[in-house]
Amino acid sequence: MEPNLLILPGLGNSGDKHWQTFWHEKFKTSKRIVQDNWDEPVREEWLKRLDEEISKLDSPTILVAHSLAVSLVLHWAESNTNKNIVGAFLVAPADVDSPEHTPESVRNFAPMPIYKLPFPSVVVASENDPYATFERKQYFATQWGSDFVNVGQQGHINSDSDLKYWEEGQLILEQFIAKIK
Repeated sequence: MEPNLLILPGLGNSGDKHWQTFWHEKFKTSKRIVQDNWDEPVREEWLKRLDEEISKLDSPTILVAHSLAVSLVLHWAESNTNKNIVGAFLVAPADVDSPEHTPESVRNFAPMPIYKLPFPSVVVASENDPYATFERKQYFATQWGSDFVNVGQQGHINSDSDLKYWEEGQLILEQFIAKIK
């Protein structure tokens, strides 16, 4: 099984220099979600779009979520299922519960769902991410039943981190795919 990737950008979309953009260009079996409003996200609208895209899936797919989109995956999986979702690659979850770490515009994604995901998952976290404490990301991973990978000091693992194709992330994804096969 070589699963497809459904790329889920977070707040503001993932720009030209974001690893998700590079991955979308590289992996021909990837599809990227496009939301109507990237800067003032409304959870119900984002959920509806995600559900529409997932309902079109006809083969095994891994959700590749960054930042705010991690909470989107958790909200979606709380009340939806699809046999084609075989895993979630959850990168740099933003702590939507914390006004100290995230902007007011994402507060409608709170509270962060806390339950065991119904499919395999891995949380990839940086030690110096300004959008969530490292301990909080470890807590999320434990509660979600996710594997946890510490990538050191890489900020929010976004465009500012200048990761381009993020080879380390590709390796983590390959190991995750091998584990769930």
